[in-house]
Amino acid sequence: MFAIGIDIGGTSIKGAIVDDTGKVLTRFAMDVNKDSSGEAEVNRFCDVMAKAINEYDKSIKLEGIGIGMPGILDMDKGVVITSPNLPKWNGLQISKLISNRMNLPVYINNDANVATLGEARFGSGKEYKNLIMLTLGTGVGGGIIIDNKLYDGYKHMGAELGHMVIRVNGEKCGCGRRGCFEAYASATALIRDTKKEMDKCPDSLMHEVASENGKVNAKVVFEASRRGDKAAIRVMKRYVRYLGEGILNYCNIFRPEAVLLSGGVANEGDYLLDQVRHYLKNHKYGMKGSPKVELKVASLGYDSGKIGAACLVFE
Repeated sequence: MFAIGIDIGGTSIKGAIVDDTGKVLTRFAMDVNKDSSGEAEVNRFCDVMAKAINEYDKSIKLEGIGIGMPGILDMDKGVVITSPNLPKWNGLQISKLISNRMNLPVYINNDANVATLGEARFGSGKEYKNLIMLTLGTGVGGGIIIDNKLYDGYKHMGAELGHMVIRVNGEKCGCGRRGCFEAYASATALIRDTKKEMDKCPDSLMHEVASENGKVNAKVVFEASRRGDKAAIRVMKRYVRYLGEGILNYCNIFRPEAVLLSGGVANEGDYLLDQVRHYLKNHKYGMKGSPKVELKVASLGYDSGKIGAACLVFE
């Protein structure tokens, strides 16, 4: 079986032809013009998609198209209710539009859910029937697999894993609430905390690392802490504590077999994971004798959304 998986972001749309073993056969993409309407951009992407199909193999039998889309969606009707980074797409009947253009069935789900599905079927989560994935980027997204099925709640609007409050009246979150997990465990939160610590500690090695990098990003605190900088180590310990507490909550609520981390922060690999694992072990996952939960880095990288979107068709 073959399907197209589409990963829609705030600045670009990426697509791929994927087979039912999870192999990406060809990729295609275009930048999003935010001044243009959603309908115009989707029509433009359909042209890109049609060209990619013809150039790869126009005789290939496609079963359908899956879409991972950020924002609040009516997944049954295939309508974008609201997408904060793509406001001109609000109200767009995206599934109907693409289906009419490409003459294929179209399935849509939240982008984080779709990426989780990809990892569960063909990535680091393929050996588990119950898992949580957290995406640590500008915000914190994620998805839940229970008994080998994607769980997304009533009317498909659950599994907002970044918006569990871990500190009442804490830092302001982009969602409008205070103290959300996202406000402490995202790359944005880590950068905020790094800058605060740098202001307090003008002699910190983080200033030198930031100068080497050309900006203050999440890599600054990891590199400086690796080199023994005390201020950076303090930032790391706080970050690990908040990330660890969030993961502990999910372990106690869902008791998954594994938690997968993805996104830019997760690219630090075992340097981050070993510290989080140590924190989790010391806190017994909230209950002495409870089953161990594996902590891993997601393995599909930037293809997870496209592969997961194709899985919507296969399933």
